[in-house]
Amino acid sequence: MKQLSLCVLLIVSAFVRPLLAADPTPATAPVKTAPAAKSAGPAYVQVVTSAGNFVIQLNEDRSPLTVASFLKYVDDGQYTGTIFHRVIQSFIVQGGGFDVNYKEKPADRKTPNESGNGLTNVRGTVGLARTSAPHDGDCQFYVNLADNNSLDPNTARWGYAVFGKVIGGMDVLDRIGGQATGAKGPFKEDAPLQVIKIERIERIPRP
Repeated sequence: MKQLSLCVLLIVSAFVRPLLAADPTPATAPVKTAPAAKSAGPAYVQVVTSAGNFVIQLNEDRSPLTVASFLKYVDDGQYTGTIFHRVIQSFIVQGGGFDVNYKEKPADRKTPNESGNGLTNVRGTVGLARTSAPHDGDCQFYVNLADNNSLDPNTARWGYAVFGKVIGGMDVLDRIGGQATGAKGPFKEDAPLQVIKIERIERIPRP
């Protein structure tokens, strides 16, 4: 049992973004991005990568602040030329925050944590990455390669907010998840040894 508990803790700690140690209470309050006006249906984006493309359906009803912030980053071109810098097989693929030289891209706002929205971290869902501070998420996102209920909130802690799901191209993410990883740039582990570049993320009509 102790070995199982340690394994879960190691997986969750490996997921936390590699920034300076963060105080559980952020020094500055997150900037709230006003939700976009309600559309006739959900928004969709295509993630164009060097390993293939995939499509995300966003859930504005459950995660209005996160979706609004994500789409603003999309419209501003924040993700162009970034990489998937963390890949853990059968766990997550994470990216959107570092360029091909492993330099972190500035992100101009944080997003309040919406992990209590009823959406869970099951395979194929997309969530907002953050440090150990609950409201520290900005532009980095992740895709669950398996059911990861360890990332969901409970009565003792905040979770990681899900704001969309992959509806096409999950095979691309599974291939990315199988890439060899190790130390690259500032990361001591879990970085793909072959750079996987996000060429761009773009809005698309309903597929």
